[in-house]
Amino acid sequence: MPDTSVVDRLRTALGDRVDTAPAALEAARADRSGHASPGAPLAVVHAESTTDVQETLRIAHATRTPVVIRGAGTGLAGAANAGPGEIVLSTVRMRQVREIRPEDLLAVVEPGVLNGELDELLAEHGLWWPPDPASKDISTVGGNIATGAGGLLCAKYGVVRDAVLGVDLVLADGRLLHLGHRSVKGVTGLDLTSLVIGSEGRLGVVVAATLKLRRVVPGTPRTIVATFPDVRSAARGSAAVTADGAQPSIMELMDARSLAAVHALLRLDPPAPGLAQLTIQTDGPAASAEAAQIATVLRAAGGAVTVTDDAAEGERLLRIRRSMHAAMASLGTTLIEDVSVPRSALPAMFDEIARIEHDYGIVIPTVAHAGDGNLHPNFITDEPEIPETIWRAADDLFRAAIRLGGTLTGEHGIGVLKSRWLAEELGQDQWDLQQQIVRVFDPAGILNPGKVFAPRPEGSDA
Repeated sequence: MPDTSVVDRLRTALGDRVDTAPAALEAARADRSGHASPGAPLAVVHAESTTDVQETLRIAHATRTPVVIRGAGTGLAGAANAGPGEIVLSTVRMRQVREIRPEDLLAVVEPGVLNGELDELLAEHGLWWPPDPASKDISTVGGNIATGAGGLLCAKYGVVRDAVLGVDLVLADGRLLHLGHRSVKGVTGLDLTSLVIGSEGRLGVVVAATLKLRRVVPGTPRTIVATFPDVRSAARGSAAVTADGAQPSIMELMDARSLAAVHALLRLDPPAPGLAQLTIQTDGPAASAEAAQIATVLRAAGGAVTVTDDAAEGERLLRIRRSMHAAMASLGTTLIEDVSVPRSALPAMFDEIARIEHDYGIVIPTVAHAGDGNLHPNFITDEPEIPETIWRAADDLFRAAIRLGGTLTGEHGIGVLKSRWLAEELGQDQWDLQQQIVRVFDPAGILNPGKVFAPRPEGSDA
């Protein structure tokens, strides 16, 4: 049982950085997944330094009090939701950019830095950090690392794991580790940095990250919009682009329902019924030639294609895709899902989504990072909570993705929402091994308990 004086001990050590206001506790129960914990946590600690994080964890470890690490609360899997008897360790006030080193193409930043503000700071040096989640104006670097986030540029520039050289990690007992390296190459020992990325707060608290930067890509981007009579044709068009060898920086697919919802939200003219859309961008010195090549492929696949080199128009077109989450929220309670399949399997995955819609009598507006096979099906309901019918449909969808050679999550993580399916994808031996690794980092089991690894369902033969 947690020490009943734990909040007093935190206040003695950290003063007014310990917040027990009802509004703060209530907010920490939920993220943007639509899921909330059954009750409020003990307190929110607004850490402002590595020392604050260490002191919080030393007290939690001594009292065996569970700790939930939380960033901006924009997650979509319930991984940072806190409940009764738990301390929330918030890193949103840790917002320093400690270093920007153009000569080494690296920056050292704290976890509360927003993606969007980091982009602005780096642009002054002719640099950028490639991860580009659609929520970049509100998502934090620490949250990106915790979930292994992706975004619109993954197909060409990689995911977060490809863009982090090292992390400073505070363990559950308060010890500070410096993982990774600042050099381009570094293979000393096991790659613990990559292990931490995507670990969803189960291994420790990231208090700083050494990021691998790129120089701003020269040239004028080209933006291509291709519309198709149905989503399967659009998926086949995106697969044809990949098979042809072109490498666009962005290739996003919106089905008819998602496209119509965004147009309504932004007060644009409604698209034709059934119309699906690919929005593609090329960059770099070869942007013009690649755009022409892609346009030819898409026209051959049956698309109606337009190409622009106007930067403002390109951003306007991408805004349609970036407005997807807001558009879905306007339709009702939304379960935003996240599966990935091999790119060649995108048409088959859209067939499965259509089947599930028919079988369960629901609609599932879907967008996809078509350049890397990552789909975001959105389950919409008028009810305040996600009903069991939706969960059964989601179960069907997850299993379909795995059958097609895919995975439960491409970038949102497992959290609490997908933990019941994890063992099925990993298999028993790997599922056990991963939990053993967690116990090495956190023997007392106080970091984000109940997240990612749930008890296996009865009768599972995974």
